[in-house]
Amino acid sequence: MNKHIVSIQNSLIKELVQLIDKSRERKKTGLFLIEGEREISLAIKGHYEFETILFYPELISEIRINELIDQHIERIEISKEVYEKLAYRDTTEGILAIAKNKTNSISDLKFNTKNPLILVAEAPEKPGNIGALLRTADAANIDAVIIANPKTDLYNPNIIRSSVGCVFTNQIATASTSDIIEFLKTQNINIYCAALQASVNYHSQDFTKPTAIIVGTEATGLSDEWINNSTQNIIIPMQGEIDSMNVSVAAGILIFEAKRQRGFL
Repeated sequence: MNKHIVSIQNSLIKELVQLIDKSRERKKTGLFLIEGEREISLAIKGHYEFETILFYPELISEIRINELIDQHIERIEISKEVYEKLAYRDTTEGILAIAKNKTNSISDLKFNTKNPLILVAEAPEKPGNIGALLRTADAANIDAVIIANPKTDLYNPNIIRSSVGCVFTNQIATASTSDIIEFLKTQNINIYCAALQASVNYHSQDFTKPTAIIVGTEATGLSDEWINNSTQNIIIPMQGEIDSMNVSVAAGILIFEAKRQRGFL
């Protein structure tokens, strides 16, 4: 028989609110909350471990839950008040999951090809931009996404939400810029930095070899450490009045040029 929680004053619910709101709680406990059928399904495909399923029976049946989730995982039936306290949006089918973080260590990255294609984003601040980058990476089916000097943890609910679950479908790591550069050089992966200085048009480069495309923030661009270790700086020619575009748009252009060269388009 399932447990029932009807009050938002319940201690577990208070803990889950902290997981949603505070990065330090997610790091301390190693847990985070996933909202919605699609996101939970993608987390299952990404081999994430679940501790508990919470569900509002007015929106989802146990038959449907059985189709989604291993029946041995603890389930808690929650009231409408509790569901509305935890859920960000009202279209997520009445189901949430408490899941375990992955380490997302750069040392855990594994490539199934001799010519990996990697996206590196340095210090992205906005969860929406990170989510958009992850959606682009998923769409192109690249080998990994690495976040350099992250400003927030990957399990921020806004990243999960804006990535529509692609945080679970990509191979992702976080590390310092120095450690990532060392990793790429050790793996003999070419470093192409999207930067204005000493740049050539992006389509003039050969991305069919092991390639890392590096993008920075729209406000400050890439740090000197990246520029000094670049195989080649690349630029997307623009005809308007400004010299930059949204980081996820720029990354999409560069990644899909690499995919085109590799014969996937």
